[in-house]
Order: sequence, then structure tokens, then C-alpha cells
Amino acid sequence: MLTNCKIFVAKTAGFCFGVDNAVKIVYNKLNSRHNVATLGPIIHNRSVVADLETKGVKAIDINEAKEGQTVVIRSHGVGRAVYDELAARGVEIVDATCPFVSRIHKLATENKGTVLVAGDPVHPEVEGILGHCTGKAYTFKTADELEQIIRGYSLADEENVLVLSQTTFNKEVFAGCKETAARLMPKAKIIDTICNATAERQSEARGLAKKADVMIIVGGRHSSNTLKLRDVCSQYCKTVLVETAAELEERDFEGAKFIGISAGASTPAYIIKEVQQTMSEMTKATEEEVFNFEEELEKTLKKIHRGQRVEGYIIGIDNNGEVKVDIGTKHTGYIPANELTDDPTQKPEDVVKPGDTVELVVLTTSDTDGIVTLSKKKVDAQKGFEKIVEAKENDAVLSGVVTNVIKGGVLVSSGGVKVFVPASQAAARRDDDLNTLLKKTVDFKILEVNEAKGRAVGSIRAVAREQRAAAQATFFENAEVGQTITGEVKSITDYGAFVDLGGVDGLVRRADLTWKRIKHPSDVVKVGDKVEVTIQNIDKETGKVSLTMKKESENPWNVFKANYEEGQTISAKIVSITSFGAFAQIIDGVDGLIHISQIANKRVNSVGDILKVGDEVEAKIIEINDEQKRISLSIRALLPEEEDEGAEEEYISDEE
Repeated sequence: MLTNCKIFVAKTAGFCFGVDNAVKIVYNKLNSRHNVATLGPIIHNRSVVADLETKGVKAIDINEAKEGQTVVIRSHGVGRAVYDELAARGVEIVDATCPFVSRIHKLATENKGTVLVAGDPVHPEVEGILGHCTGKAYTFKTADELEQIIRGYSLADEENVLVLSQTTFNKEVFAGCKETAARLMPKAKIIDTICNATAERQSEARGLAKKADVMIIVGGRHSSNTLKLRDVCSQYCKTVLVETAAELEERDFEGAKFIGISAGASTPAYIIKEVQQTMSEMTKATEEEVFNFEEELEKTLKKIHRGQRVEGYIIGIDNNGEVKVDIGTKHTGYIPANELTDDPTQKPEDVVKPGDTVELVVLTTSDTDGIVTLSKKKVDAQKGFEKIVEAKENDAVLSGVVTNVIKGGVLVSSGGVKVFVPASQAAARRDDDLNTLLKKTVDFKILEVNEAKGRAVGSIRAVAREQRAAAQATFFENAEVGQTITGEVKSITDYGAFVDLGGVDGLVRRADLTWKRIKHPSDVVKVGDKVEVTIQNIDKETGKVSLTMKKESENPWNVFKANYEEGQTISAKIVSITSFGAFAQIIDGVDGLIHISQIANKRVNSVGDILKVGDEVEAKIIEINDEQKRISLSIRALLPEEEDEGAEEEYISDEE
């Protein structure tokens, strides 16, 4: 007997999720069906396969499948052609493919180019992966083999090359393969598809092996991941592989002071427990130094009920957004996409990721199918309502997303709780369209809480009002006449436009919108426009602010003075006609008067007899009145005189 020997059992030893799930599916199907078969041994463990055989479950190949049978596809998965063949034979297919393997199938199917798979080409999992490839596919076991394939098939510059691995492939070996692939195929897409459980099991076993005198690996001799565990550990210490505890009697552990135990993903917990107990009897190891598998077994058998809170380990997310969860029992857990979150802006992968541990509540259970439906959003809602109550007590501001516009208001999702915000408390103005808030993040306060019914009423306007009041105080403290700032046009009236300056609305009167002639303010601005304005006047008592959008540099009079002078001949357009003359536009915003006496070289009784709006005329600038900003033009000055010199005096006399 060994003395003073320490025994450590890896916590990751034993069934991975995929294997555990597949085995549970088979046993659960036995409760409702009698003609159940598995496509090949459900796992690489003779003990489990033998137990299933005693219950009538046969391991068959595809040629033995018969109509009416229930055929379970094991966790390794199969190629697409196998599904088609089984369907053609009229069997009921129960797919127990590991979700991590299913992900690889999806990647292989979607890639339209060459797929390079790290793994054993005769392993069922690799055969299944190859069966989902739509283009050329090759397998390799080492970086050297990969390099030979790349060079031999001229893949260096090929587009759409995908490199992935069998889920149980050696992580250290694949690291070297990835380096080779990246170096030789810079365009290739390289994805590490080694299962997290496999990587963790290998990493923990490696850590134990570095300290141990002997490592015991428990598992089937045909199990790929078990053999890889043995290979990993044998690099550091003496390593033995056993399928059952009975084989330990044949082994020599003399002189070992530290013994480590790990097991492949297809090794049941009870076999690991037997190995641990046998080794404990062969040594004087204390219970504290041995992993408690009795406790772990008990966990898998515990009952669960509707409404119970449980802790779940996220396994994966399928294409429909449904999340697969391990809750530590014999059941397979699922979170439907609509039970993840109330936030419509979030995708399932934004809420949870494989490897996360989350708190859930049980919605339904089925011991027959071994399935539990779970909800994350209900747990979030329970916790979130506590925050709602706390926010009401502290008058705190919360954030949430508007998920629904309903009769009388909107619903805001915050921390998993839907808060009702009445229309009167939802928008800045009563006539605002509430649909503009849909799917937007808003700040709000809690007005009322009904803890008994789990309901709350909030106000978006209350926060907006406080924010606006703070912004107003800041504006009036810092704003000055003559200051130029940027604002947003909030509304338009016949007499001008109101511009939001950040908590304060200022008015730009129609005459101050532009130097040009306009029929309506909407000719210049639209609601929502960002505009640059200058403060003309501030009345802090009334809170009124007068603005202008006119820029002095664009003043048409200054432009006119810079380019025109008295005596100059110009082209102008008639824009209006009066009884005493016609106004002609010289430039945009500057008109000159052609007096009736200056229209022709003869007496004119009616301006309309000579000129019409829209006429283009040649005229001479005869006077510029800078003080009154008036311009006098003359067409007559450019015409030869044909009338008496007293013609102009007659107009003057008539006007008088």
C-alpha cells in the first residue's frame, strides 16, 4: 500500500456538456419510446453503451435504420448526407449533436471555398464536419502536414480558405498550426473551434501533471479527447490510461507521492468516483485532498420546479436566438429568445455569451424530454423592480428604452422592468408624436410605484424639465448680446422661427432670417435645421431672446456699394410697378427706383404701358442715398432726348 500519498482529481474531469446532453437525451427518450437506437455508440464508453443495450437501445449503422425507429445522432454529429439518408428511410431523427460541433458544421457550410480541418480524418466528428463542406476539404494533424497541404494544393493566395479544428484537438498543437496558416495564407480565415471544456480539461490536466508523480486518465481507449489528455500529461510525468477502477490493480504506483486524476469527456462520474475511491483505499489520502464526486452526482439528480431560481452556465446560442444552458441537473436548459431581455435593441449575443454564468428562473419543466425552459428577463425584472423602488425613494434619474407606444402613453424598459409613462409625461409638447420615441433611450423619473402589483409610472418630461431649467440658468449666466451660437429650429410661424439654444428658445423674426425677400419663414429654414444665429437682445425677466440669422458681411447694401457707383450703367430686373414709377432689382436684396419721368424720353401716362414685372432693362444710376439706402435709376438718361425740355417739370407738377 502507498503511504503519505496525495491524490488530486481535476474538477473538469468527466462528461462535457455535449456528451452529457446526448446521454440524457437517449435515457429520456426511453421513457416515451421503445424502439430507440443510436447512430453508432452514443459515447466512447463501454460501460454506458452496455447499460443502454440492457434497456433495449442498440448502436446501429445507417444501413440498419428502419422505418418507425427513433434514431439519436450522437454528440459527434454527422454529415448532411446522413440526415438525408435517415429521412429517406422514414426514421424519426433526434439530433443530439453537441452545440459546439453544430457551430463548426454551420461555419463549414457557409464557407464556399476550401476548408482545412485539424483533426483525425477517421474520427466521427471530423467525418461529420467534412460532410458539411460545400467545396474542397482537407484534414491535417500537425503544422507540418498543414504546410504540405498549403504548398501542395497552392492555397497561399486562394480566396475563402477556412481553417478550423475538431473540438477535442490539442490546443498547443493547434496554436502552432494557426501560426503556420497565418504565415502562409494571409487571406485565410482562422477560427479556434476547440471546445472550451476540452481546452480547460487539457489545461487543468497539464497543470496537475507538472506537479504529479503519476497521472491517471480515466476513459475509453477509443475516445479522442481521452487519448489527447493522456498525450498532454505524458509530456510531464508517468501517465496511465484506465477504463475502469479494476485496471488500477494491474498498475504500479510505487514511490508516488502526488497522484493526479482526470477523465475524458465521455467518462461517467460514477466511474471516476470508483477510480478515486480505489486510489483512496490504496493510499492514506485525506478526504480534503479528494474531489467530492458524491456531491457532484447529487447535484445532477436534484429536482427543480416552476418558479425556482437557478444558476445556469451558458453553452451556446443557436440561429434563432435560443440559448442553451447547463443548470447542473439531468435536464437540458433553454432560454427562448423572447425570455432573454425586453430591450428590442439588443441581440441575444449582446445579453449573454458562452461561458457566462447567469441567474435564471424556471418557467416549465419536462422530465419526459429532459428539457427545462428558463427566463433571464424575469429575474432581471425582479431585481430591476428593486431599483425602481429605490429610485422613487431617492428621486433618482433612470435610463431605459421605449419599447412600445400604447394608448395613453409609452412603455419604457429599464433593468428588465416596463415602466408606463403617460402621454402627458412622455413628450415636451402635448401635440408631439410619441412614435418618434420608439426604440430610443430616454431618461426618466419614477412618479408612482405599486409594489403589490409590480407596476410603476414614470415621467420623461420631469427629467427634461429639470435638464432644461439647468440649461436655461447656464445660458442666461453666460449669454451676451452679439454672441454667435448654433441652435436647432424647433418651430416655424408666419412671423418667424423659434430656435432651441440649449434650454432656451430664441425668436428669429421673419425680417431677420435673411437679407433676401421671402414669402414665408419656411422658405429659409425647416424644423430640425441646425442654424447659426447672433443674439440681438436678451430679456432675463421674461426669458425672451431675440436672434438674427443675418450676417453683416452678407448685407446686400454693402455688397452694392462695393461694386456700384453713380453714373454707372447697369442691367436690372423690374420687380414691382407703382403709379409713380417702377422698382428694379440691381442685386439680390437691393432695388432701385425708376421714376415715371425717367422711364422714357417722352411723357408717360401709365408705367404699365411701358414696363412689366420681369422685364430686363438697361438703366443708369443717377443717385445713391447712403443715409436712406435709396437708389435712383434712369432709363431715359440712356436715350436721346425727343421731347420738350419741360417734360420732367410736367411730371413734377402733376405729382404736386
